[in-house]
Formats: sequence, C-alpha cells, structure tokens
Amino acid sequence: MPSITRYVLGQLVAATVFVTLALTFAIWLTQSLRLIDYIVNRGLPASTFLTFVGLLLPSFLGVVLPVACFVAALFVYHKLTMDSEMVVMRAAGLSQLQLARPAILLGVIVTLAVYSISLYFLPASFRNFKDLQHAFRSDFSAILLQEGVFTTVTDEITVYVRERSPEGELRGILVHDNRDPKKAVTMMAERGALVPSESGPRVVMENGNRQEVQPGTGRFSLLYFDRYTVELADFGNAPQARWREPKERFLHELLSPSDDRRDQRYRLELLAEGHQRIVAPLYSLVFVVIGMAALLAGEFNRRGQLKRVLAAIACVAALEGVSLALHDLASRNTAAVPAMYAAVFLSIGLGFFVLLRKPSRSGQQPAAEAEVT
Repeated sequence: MPSITRYVLGQLVAATVFVTLALTFAIWLTQSLRLIDYIVNRGLPASTFLTFVGLLLPSFLGVVLPVACFVAALFVYHKLTMDSEMVVMRAAGLSQLQLARPAILLGVIVTLAVYSISLYFLPASFRNFKDLQHAFRSDFSAILLQEGVFTTVTDEITVYVRERSPEGELRGILVHDNRDPKKAVTMMAERGALVPSESGPRVVMENGNRQEVQPGTGRFSLLYFDRYTVELADFGNAPQARWREPKERFLHELLSPSDDRRDQRYRLELLAEGHQRIVAPLYSLVFVVIGMAALLAGEFNRRGQLKRVLAAIACVAALEGVSLALHDLASRNTAAVPAMYAAVFLSIGLGFFVLLRKPSRSGQQPAAEAEVT
C-alpha cells in the first residue's frame, strides 16, 4: 500500500471511529429513554437494562456506519484541501481515482462490516432483545412491585401494593382487571403473595372482595372471599407462539417465508426486508463514491469547497430517501425490488464515471499558479 494511501486512510479511519461513537451515543441515549420506564416503574435491574441497550447496538451501527464513513470522507478530504496537501498530491501526478482510493478502500471495509451486522449480528441481537422483552413482560415475578405505586403489568391489568414484606408477602393489594372491557373487575385484599405457575404468574389474595358492575343493568356486585387467585399471564402470548418480526429473522428466513398463516400474510414485507439486507450495506460504498465525485471532480479550488460538500450531502440525502421509498414500495409490490438494486449500482457507476474522467486543464491551471505564487 502506497504511503500516501496509508496516510490518508489512517485519518479516515480515525474520523470514522470518532463520528461513529458520537452518533451511536446520541442514538443510544434517545432509545434508552424508552426503557427508562422499566427502571422507574417496574424496578428493572441496571444489569438487565444494560443488556437491553446492548442488544440494540447492532441496529444502531447498521445505520450509523455508512453515514459516519461518508462524513469522515468529506471532513478529511476537505481538510486536506484546505491544508494544501491535496495540491501536493495532484502535483505529484496522482489521478482523481488514486486520490479517492483511500476513501474507496474505507468504503469497502465499512461495507463488509455492515454486511456482517446486517446478515448475522442484527437478527441475532434483535431476536434476543425481543425474547427478553417478551419474557420480561410475561413473567411478572421479574418485576419488583413498588410499595405505594400503581404498577401497570399489562395494558389491561394494574396492581397496587401498600406494603411488601422481606419474605415476599403482599399487604394491601388492589388489582384492576380490564382484560374484558365490558366487564372490568376490581379486587382488593388484606394480604397475598405472588406465585409463579406453568401458565404464568398469579396473585393469590386472602381476605378480600371482588367488585364488578354488571354490563347493561349497571348493577354493582360485591363478592367477599377468603381466598382468590388472579391470573396475570398475558393470554395468547406464550413465548413459543410469538411471531418473529422481520428484523429478528436471518436472510434465508426472509427470502423463503414459511407456510405459516402470518408469514404468508406478511410475505411481501419479509421479502422486502431480505432484499434490503442485501442492498443496504452497499450504501457505505455508494456514499463515499458520491462524496469523492463531488469533491475531486471538476475544477479544483483550494480556497473552499462548501458548495461541493453541500451538493454531496444533498445527493446522499436524496439517495437515502429513494432507498427508503423503494423499500416501502417493495413491501407492497415485488416489482420494486429490481429498482432497489438499480439505485445502488447506477449510483456507484455514475460516481466512478465522474472520477475516471480526466479533469479539464482549466480546472488545474489556477491551482498550479496559486501554488507558484
């Protein structure tokens, strides 16, 4: 590898790492706020919280790395231009493609990294995340009931505990069960306990009452009991019956959906996600090639390249919008799948075509004269 390539590539890698860390932290912070409820209201241990967030990391990196690679390329090459290092490289006889080689090499490396994320780490981590999330929601024994707080177990069940003894006994229990909206039930008891079972967690209450308003008549019904059991399991959502979302599936599962009723119902979405897994990593290279074509082609001006930088950003933003639109369209019509590939390869081809063109002499002469002066 030529020394100039190593020199520029070293700066590109350092800038990419910095931008990746900054963007990942920003996204990680915003996404973590969604899980704060589990700590504040459900007593989620910090270790489990970190596991949740860690499992989301591959999904962040798959989005961040192509953008970080593009931003790093723009920053480094603009800096080389402003420091007149690019002038020296051009004067040494390096072509536009040779100047762009370090950035293209970085784009290839990042593309391979994103492929590893897209094809393995993303589905594996997101599958573990959803399994852990589902198990946590289904297993109420993992939730620490806070004293004096109304805890929403599911969307239909709310539990209040006045006091919880070190032995696990619950005192002053209130359970509001709204799983049947037409027949909501409220139960209160002096004491009880949280008991796991094969069908899911349940609350065993002692010395209490069950209150209900009869639908239609509006008649209030009050039943006193010595012992009463309330099932807290989320009916119909056993872990083994949970349908895998597209992001949880590996490539072969996306491109070859099973005969399951839900798989057939969402067949187009699964296929679109599968092709997106193949296409999306290539945008790391596409973005870099677009950036290099914008900065290196045409007339050279070391005084500043703001317009070219903005043009590159606009092109990348437009291409990203096209990618999202084609993905959405492919989830409804498979005819859009070829367009997903065409957008990538046409962009790469156009970028290399611009880089391979010989710059006009009128574009090089002012720079050479400026250096002599």
